[in-house]
Amino acid sequence: MKNIRNFCIIAHIDHGKSTLADRLLQFTGTVSDRDFQDQVLDDMALERERGITIKSHAIQMNYKYKGEEYTLNLIDTPGHVDFSYEVSRSITACEGALLLVDATQGVQAQTISNLYLAIDNNLEIIPVLNKMDMPAAMPAEVKDQIVDLLGCEEEDIIEASGKTGLGVEELLAAIIERIPAPEGDPDAPLQALIFDSIFNSYRGIISYFRIFNGTLKTNDYVKFMSTGKEYNADEIGVLRMQQEPRKVMKAGDVGYIISGIKTSKEVRVGDTVTHVDRPCEKAVEGFQEVKPMLFAGVYPTEADQYEELRSSLEKLQLNDASLTFVPESSAALGFGFRCGFLGLLHMEIVQERLDREFNMDVIATVPNVSYNLYTTKRELIEVHNPSGMPAPNLIEHIEEPYILAQIISQAEYIGPIIKLCLDKRGTLLNQVYIATNRVELTFDLPLGEIVFDFYDKLKSISKGYASFDYHISGYKPAKLVKLDILLNGDSVDALSSLTHVENAYPFGRKICEKLKELIPRQQFDIAIQAAIGTKIIARETVKAVRKDVTAKCYGGDITRKRKLLEKQKEGKKKMRQIGKVEVPQSAFLAVLKLD
Repeated sequence: MKNIRNFCIIAHIDHGKSTLADRLLQFTGTVSDRDFQDQVLDDMALERERGITIKSHAIQMNYKYKGEEYTLNLIDTPGHVDFSYEVSRSITACEGALLLVDATQGVQAQTISNLYLAIDNNLEIIPVLNKMDMPAAMPAEVKDQIVDLLGCEEEDIIEASGKTGLGVEELLAAIIERIPAPEGDPDAPLQALIFDSIFNSYRGIISYFRIFNGTLKTNDYVKFMSTGKEYNADEIGVLRMQQEPRKVMKAGDVGYIISGIKTSKEVRVGDTVTHVDRPCEKAVEGFQEVKPMLFAGVYPTEADQYEELRSSLEKLQLNDASLTFVPESSAALGFGFRCGFLGLLHMEIVQERLDREFNMDVIATVPNVSYNLYTTKRELIEVHNPSGMPAPNLIEHIEEPYILAQIISQAEYIGPIIKLCLDKRGTLLNQVYIATNRVELTFDLPLGEIVFDFYDKLKSISKGYASFDYHISGYKPAKLVKLDILLNGDSVDALSSLTHVENAYPFGRKICEKLKELIPRQQFDIAIQAAIGTKIIARETVKAVRKDVTAKCYGGDITRKRKLLEKQKEGKKKMRQIGKVEVPQSAFLAVLKLD
């Protein structure tokens, strides 16, 4: 055990985690030059296209240092705030973390957020200054920021470059010397924590674990503690470029277990595996329950694909434990699921993965955050969906979730950033200069205001420099109203939303204007209305496609023309009564992108 090191790489988005991981794998000979490709650990096509890490990836490396053979278990983690749950799980399986800071950009919000996660878990932190080969690198300034943040010595900071491989040898030496070996007793009862799992259509569910105590052998009879189910460990092994089977694994090891589990409900990330005949006394402390920030309905485009969608979501949930879903139905879209996401990017990625990995074509409704609603009978109802709201006369008050947002930016962009946050009903709590030209702003903001386009706007007004991180701070009373969208008098529940009183009028008007462009013309007029309760606040009309019925009527009395027009009008009225308006998927998407 003294020659094992378990560590992860944490950083803000685009600070070069995956590139540095590539260099470590090449330097230790874990990946051959023939198999090598950039971002070698990002095995999803989606990750390569977007250049972001979505999943944390574990891999084992071997390295000889001062005549001794060391086993290094590396976990590369995502950097985006929407995937922070992946990071918290990876950290639980490690003893140390490489904290990467981009030498051209300095310390950013997600760097601080991930650092606190690591410190809470008592990890040994190794600060690394990455991208030292860049002409825009500012090593002296950024080192000062790291020293302020960590309270370490300047010589503890390792200068590296993921692109050129500078400092990799020094980094491996630091991992071996500074990160402690795992503690645990190989002779104690087995205690292993599951930190991830994937679905394989041939072998069932493959779970990734870290053994804290005890020893696991192939064909051992094991029990998953939270479900109480018992299985044979058909195959165990370590994670290298491919899975490599092993006969025995001991405390401190990270690896995988295949036990022929077919149903995804039987495996929970954060569960503990132990022996049936000699169980451990208590489970390993798992992870805190994930709290979704954003809720949206996901419906199959074909009604008969409901069960397929359920099994696709269950398989996806294995691999992405921060996704939650419950069944729901909608008058406009039929049966589907109310899904909980950690943010808009997470929602987009889930939709993409459903399409690519499971071939599921889905419609997603307008996302909402969850509100606490108090009725006049003093009952508390959690509302995820505007259609689940009681009548306005039964509502005492509504509370909406607020977040504590941390924005780090260059000083010259302070004005526009403060204006953006105040427009979103935010309150400036604190303003601290971390360096001469870098400032950290802390805001109290309603979560509902930032889920749509806040992040994009923040990036554009700060020319990409501002970084943003947040966590839920609690609920506060708010003046919210339910905004309904009516087509020919019928409410489209998939487009209804909960919004602040001040935003209701402009938002309703914009939706009506947008829908007018997107809904195809029919043989009859379509009235698009935005309503609060029974009060109509905005209206647009999609004009009917008309035939010129008076073309054949030349000369004669005006009453002949009038008669033809009246006859046409009657027909249109009848059509409107039986006609049905189809809302295209582009309309749902357009509502998300409303400026």
